[in-house]
Amino acid sequence: MTTIELLAEKRIVPTMTAWYLSDLGEARGKQELFTKQSPQRLKVLREHALIESAISSNRIEGVTVDQSRVKAVVLGKSLLRDRDEQEIRGYRDALKLIHEQERKLTVSEKTILRLHRLSRANIGDAGKYKQKDSDIIEKFPDGRVRVRFKTVPARKTPAAMRELIDAWRDSLDERHVHPVIAVAAMNLDFLCIHPFRDGNGRVSLLLLLLQCYHLGYEVGSFISLERVIEENKDRYYETLAQSSQGWHEGKHDPWPYIKYTLYILKTAYREFEERVGTLSTARGAKTSMVLDAIERLPDSFRMVDLERAAPNVTRDMIRVVLNPMKKEKKIYCEGYGVAAVWRKGSKRHCAHSGNNSLVVVIKVVITYRQPHRLLEFVSTGTSSSGRCPAWVRSGCFSAVARQSRDLHMQTV
Repeated sequence: MTTIELLAEKRIVPTMTAWYLSDLGEARGKQELFTKQSPQRLKVLREHALIESAISSNRIEGVTVDQSRVKAVVLGKSLLRDRDEQEIRGYRDALKLIHEQERKLTVSEKTILRLHRLSRANIGDAGKYKQKDSDIIEKFPDGRVRVRFKTVPARKTPAAMRELIDAWRDSLDERHVHPVIAVAAMNLDFLCIHPFRDGNGRVSLLLLLLQCYHLGYEVGSFISLERVIEENKDRYYETLAQSSQGWHEGKHDPWPYIKYTLYILKTAYREFEERVGTLSTARGAKTSMVLDAIERLPDSFRMVDLERAAPNVTRDMIRVVLNPMKKEKKIYCEGYGVAAVWRKGSKRHCAHSGNNSLVVVIKVVITYRQPHRLLEFVSTGTSSSGRCPAWVRSGCFSAVARQSRDLHMQTV
């Protein structure tokens, strides 16, 4: 029995799930209004979501690409360097197929196998069900392994997939289960069946996107569902583990995973509304993306983190956004070049009140260009020659340096 059929029998919806459904219904109602605003800027959002989805979906499964290659791999036609780049571009092709032909694509075995073939870049057994049994294995740091979940055997996989697809179609016709709940339930069953040797997670995300399109929830066109899931992947694995217990016997509790899926959709819609609201102001689309990425990042971050959070924005454009924020003292930078660390807030407010003397010493290091002598003096009060250097003795700097010596000893 599939999860959809199980839910059709019980017909009980938890209160929190009902709230999620209400919020999603309201968000879908606003969707058409939002999508009529600034078509050119929404085009930028689509492109941004495409890049994020291709990168995040593969990164969840351990497939990565060099940050400098992201745009060329996802949007370009350049030659690919390795298998990881092939799979990322393959997932992009699967996304484009859904975005451009979602009305023609039905939820069928043919479509699922096609999405798998594309997302695996036609490599190896892409587009074919698993030929051998493959359980979900958990590996521990000490080398131990355990079977986290026993999936459907290979010989029973085709029949299980046909049963799952039939249950989905019946749910749309009979409406015993809310369609959005049915989407999440089918997603859970797909992952428990585990029909492919590799790439099951990616295909489940593509199916989620396609089914949401069919139901009129088009947020995945503008906000990457894959990226939102990646940002909440610990909860993803936790709810999947909870809801898969007792699945083979039909005694599982699907609601943790269903509520998680609805939460992801709600989070995506909230972000979409915020971005569209920002786009309606004088700020440009890419400026808004950078600002949104900064808000999502921790209080301290590097340029590479920001580029990863806004992959469709060039480094020069990111600097254009950062510079006025720096002048307004909303952020400040420590260090130079790619190793520089950006921090949110004013440097004056974030620094300890007693650290002013240390700032002076750092400036002198840069001027004097002999930091080893300065640090030696700060630590001991004298240089290797046994006396305080003249450039330190001059003026009031000797007092500052002595204060810095105490501070240095405290902070080493």
